[in-house]
This record gives sequence, structure tokens and C-alpha cells, in this order.
Amino acid sequence: QVQLVESGGGLVQPGGSLTLSCVVSRSTASFSRYAMGWYRQAPGEQRELVATIVSDGSTKYADSVKGRFTISRDNAKNTVNLQMNSLKPEDTAVYYCNAKFAIWNYWGQGTQVTVSS
Repeated sequence: QVQLVESGGGLVQPGGSLTLSCVVSRSTASFSRYAMGWYRQAPGEQRELVATIVSDGSTKYADSVKGRFTISRDNAKNTVNLQMNSLKPEDTAVYYCNAKFAIWNYWGQGTQVTVSS
């Protein structure tokens, strides 16, 4: 079973920065073939897309994070990162890593990000 393990969440003040990481393991498919994404879910809200990066390195971002967040991948380390700058209280949520390839769709367990003074 493919595993996605997120790390890097925590408490940060408004305007601060955090970097989330997600490591993919136990996959028979090459990590480089996965479309990777970060999603988030705030209390009482639906899970929403934050950013995606596909195999050729192309990226997409939610309008709410454009210019503040950067998604990247390291295929040699089976890792996808989300650099989050200029964090706002409305960025508070559980952040989930997602991996998609062909018919397969995998999720991590989530990591909490809290932006508060």
C-alpha cells in the first residue's frame, strides 16, 4: 500500500512562513509519474485544492495562495514540498498531500497548520 507522510505543520504568526513536506513510499510506480497536490480543509469547510505539480513540473495554484505559496518536487527523494509565505489566519487548516497516477489516488493523514497571533 502506497504511503504518504506529511510533516512540517505547526503554529505560526500571521505573516510567517512554513514548509510542508510529503514523502511517498511503497509505490511500485515511479514517483516521477505521479501528479502531486496539496489540499486543505478548515473546520466546517470542504476540502479544497491548494496547489498541484505534475510530472513535467507544471504547477497550478488556488487564487487565494498565488504569489504566497510555492509547490515543488524532488523526484530523487520521492518528496513534494509546499513553501508557504505571508501566512494569514484564513490559511489555518489541515493540509493533505495527494498523489494521483492512472486509476490510483492516495492521501496522506494530514498535518495541522494554525496561523494565529
